[in-house]
Amino acid sequence: MDNCIFCKIVNKEIPGKIIYEDDICLAFLDLSQTTDGHTLLIPKKHFKNVLETENATLSHMIIVAKDLANKIVKKTGAKGCHILTNANEAAGQTVPHFHIHIIPRFNESDSISINFTDRSKETDLDEIAHKILS
Repeated sequence: MDNCIFCKIVNKEIPGKIIYEDDICLAFLDLSQTTDGHTLLIPKKHFKNVLETENATLSHMIIVAKDLANKIVKKTGAKGCHILTNANEAAGQTVPHFHIHIIPRFNESDSISINFTDRSKETDLDEIAHKILS
């Protein structure tokens, strides 16, 4: 894609602090550095998001993400990490090129808040399951 910033990093048209690269994907430090070591793992081939990514690419990338996350946690001294992706703008995707965030976590007050609200009392699981399965 001509205007895709991540494709430009893949093609070495713009710089990126690349920390991993193979034939299928590459990883570089996110400019925002939500925490030290915040990394983006992207496929070299352009896919809009995880929902549109080929299975073979996705399978390879999750293994790379696991290996990279282990290395990042060890090298940065993090206590854990997030491995996550967003699909489409409604989910917070800001760059329309599939990417996996690897975000080291150092403690509970390291500026990241991901909250899952308990809506169990207002949700009908049977109805939702039926909708998905039908």
